[in-house]
Amino acid sequence: MKIYLAGKIRQESEREALEEIDSLCKSLGFKTFLPHRDVGLVKNIKDVKRIFEGDIVKGFKDVSLVIALLDGLHVGAGTAFEIGYAYANKIPIIGLKTDESPEEALEYLSAIIISSTKILSSFDELKKELKKFKERGKV
Repeated sequence: MKIYLAGKIRQESEREALEEIDSLCKSLGFKTFLPHRDVGLVKNIKDVKRIFEGDIVKGFKDVSLVIALLDGLHVGAGTAFEIGYAYANKIPIIGLKTDESPEEALEYLSAIIISSTKILSSFDELKKELKKFKERGKV
């Protein structure tokens, strides 16, 4: 069972937050796809095709769930695309927004993301949800 981890990755702190989610998933027995670990970062325009192929074409292969880190003022463009791609491919999506509620973040998250994503507010909630998915064989 493979989980795709989506989120902003420009800043080291953003990557570290995704790595915390990665550790949680692995501790529960899930395989993960973590874009910056498994494909790398964009350094210049020449990397664009490699990143798209690695993150989307190969990264989404056999994915059962997407977890999107939604913290911060705005959702990253790549994260929004990954959420939309998952939704279009009928892959369940869990959003993790620990810094404010969806109601408070409506302007920044958008009705589209809120409607298509089950949004949780803590790592404890995420852990419980992942355990439920595992028990139901949903991931």
